[in-house]
Amino acid sequence: MSGPVAKMVIQAVILGVSILSRALPAAYAAALQNAKKSGASAATDSASVMGRKMISRDEALLVLNLREAKVVTPEAIQKQYDKYFESNSVEKGGSFYLQSKIYRAKEMLDEYEKEKRMEAKQEAEQQQKGSGQ
Repeated sequence: MSGPVAKMVIQAVILGVSILSRALPAAYAAALQNAKKSGASAATDSASVMGRKMISRDEALLVLNLREAKVVTPEAIQKQYDKYFESNSVEKGGSFYLQSKIYRAKEMLDEYEKEKRMEAKQEAEQQQKGSGQ
């Protein structure tokens, strides 16, 4: 493949590369602009644990079928987790995706409960210090 055919193939490849090198950055810039307009930057700023995105508390409550009550107990979370995790077991023909959503929901709610306990403990310590003076 020497001569004029090779020259034409090389020119076609160079032309294709030059077109892509101009089109891809423009497409990426447009995609970023669209993402900013639709609020995707807020989604990327959401809380994460060790680089993993966490679901919202409301979504976690929905996944585990818990009502938004004043108190969602750790026992209720564990009960719903056990029920749904087992029923969606892959060995029983369930969905790994649903199991992972259930796991992430429990993880989020456990973290939320832990933070609530820590805040309550700190608040009690501050009140104790304030009344001790």
